[in-house]
Amino acid sequence: MRPFFALTGAGGFFFLSSWLLMIFAGNLHDDLGIQPFGYVTAMVATIGLWLVVAPAAGAIASSMRKSA
Repeated sequence: MRPFFALTGAGGFFFLSSWLLMIFAGNLHDDLGIQPFGYVTAMVATIGLWLVVAPAAGAIASSMRKSA
């Protein structure tokens, strides 16, 4: 049952992360030199970031488990 709750927690965090990315991009678009974008674009960017970061985090976590 624990993996089910972990998945739902990750889903909620995904939507929160997308919303925060949209808010920060809207507030900082002049300083960063980008156009403000909507929630769907923020979701796509968040998926991309998670696809890059998740394997790296998994590799680091598994190497920590093996050495401990």
